[in-house]
Amino acid sequence: MLIIVDKRLPSDVKNKLSSYGEVVEFFTEGITYEAISGHPDIFFCKTDEGLIAAPNAPDQYLDILNKKGVHIIKGEKEVGSKYPETARYNAVVNSDYLICNMGAVDSVVKETGRRKADSSEEKILLNVNQGYTRCNLIDLGNNSYITSDKGIFNILVSNGLNVLFLEPAGILLPGFENGFIGGCAGVWGNTLFLAGNLNKYPEGEKIREFLAWQSMEVIELYQGPLIDGGSILFLD
Repeated sequence: MLIIVDKRLPSDVKNKLSSYGEVVEFFTEGITYEAISGHPDIFFCKTDEGLIAAPNAPDQYLDILNKKGVHIIKGEKEVGSKYPETARYNAVVNSDYLICNMGAVDSVVKETGRRKADSSEEKILLNVNQGYTRCNLIDLGNNSYITSDKGIFNILVSNGLNVLFLEPAGILLPGFENGFIGGCAGVWGNTLFLAGNLNKYPEGEKIREFLAWQSMEVIELYQGPLIDGGSILFLD
């Protein structure tokens, strides 16, 4: 398994993840602003059909993914230096839903993300106002989610999904007042991986309770506060 993370995450996070798979430390220069320049969810979108990659994602990382057998689907538009150019691949795709801001995401995400595997049916589109959808949303599976955006929360709840809303205050993102909950996290199987310690987050107990209700485990990857690193991307 490959695990893509921002290379600037604490070494404890990367070392602990390395026991679960091969860690790819991602970073770019001269493409977008520094705070998100190493964020996987800015350059990649995981779908049923493969990993959609921004056309200006550095070749060195695409080469690693290709050699490991990851099916790469090239997006149409490049990541840029400002919104919405920074949100073109920031969507959540699962077997039933495409959740994104349709005005911001790349056309390849819109098309590929809505196709159901082995079916002529389309997935349900949940169009949200938040352009940084993946940054603000964790898909736990089984129609359950965690979000740090009220608009996303309202839309998912109105569609009958189980959603925990959390305030983003207390999540670190250098250069900004706070980061977002989705950017701290990745899900593999029945486990939520977090870049940080829930005891250092004001609403950490709510996460523990919600996961217990979902019969899910949590692995806290280091002992400091939660850090928004642009998601922890697991690829099998």
